[in-house]
Parts: sequence; C-alpha cells; structure tokens
Amino acid sequence: MATQQEVSAFIAAEFPQTRVHVLEVGNRSATVAHDITVAELRPGGTVSGPVLMATADLALYAAILGEIGIVPLTVTTSLNFNFMRKPSADRRIIGVCKLLKLGRTLAVGEVSLYSEGLPEPVAHAVGTYAIPR
Repeated sequence: MATQQEVSAFIAAEFPQTRVHVLEVGNRSATVAHDITVAELRPGGTVSGPVLMATADLALYAAILGEIGIVPLTVTTSLNFNFMRKPSADRRIIGVCKLLKLGRTLAVGEVSLYSEGLPEPVAHAVGTYAIPR
C-alpha cells in the first residue's frame, strides 16, 4: 500500500506536467483535483474533454497505487467516458474514484467528476488497468 503523500510524490516526480493533485488515497478509493486555467478551456468556455479524461485516469491510477504500492508500469488498458453536463470554467475539477475490482493483474474502477463545490457530476468514467506481475 502507498500513502497519499507517497502517491503524490511519485506523481509529481514522474508526471511533472500534470495539473492534477492527489487529495486522498485509501480504502480502494482516491480523490484528485485538477486546477483549471484558460489553457484547459475549449471554445464556449467549458473544460476540455482531454482534461476531464486525464483527471479520471489519474484518479484511477492513484487509487490503484494506494492499494498495491508504487508500481510504475501499472497502465491503462481501457477508459470509457460519459460527458454529462458542462463543467464550470472557474472551478477545479474533482475526481472521485472507487475501485470495483482489484485483482492480481487487472483493476477496474469508476470515477465521478465534479466541478468543485457543485453536487451534480459533469462526467463519469469506468476504466481498467493492467498490473504487471
């Protein structure tokens, strides 16, 4: 198992380009936040799809690493995404992940994405990761 601090340090070292921060890890879950700037907006003043997908992907990765420890070559094998409503351009995107299955070689989880402080999800993702053994 890895702590929130260990997962955060690993993400910062290995993915310095990310704007996603790991807020919580543990109990087969993780919560992350993606800071939004003008660079993450698309025409129409909404958060871009790739930003939402990156946030969901990192939330899954953090939840898995929190359970299995820092295993860098744990990789995404699928990510299914549903856009539900327009995210707020002036709020962070919050990703809340729950792992549905954690096996020896595969993990499956779901992520609900929110505009920070708002109750309705803006997107939902289900992803599968391969775990090297």
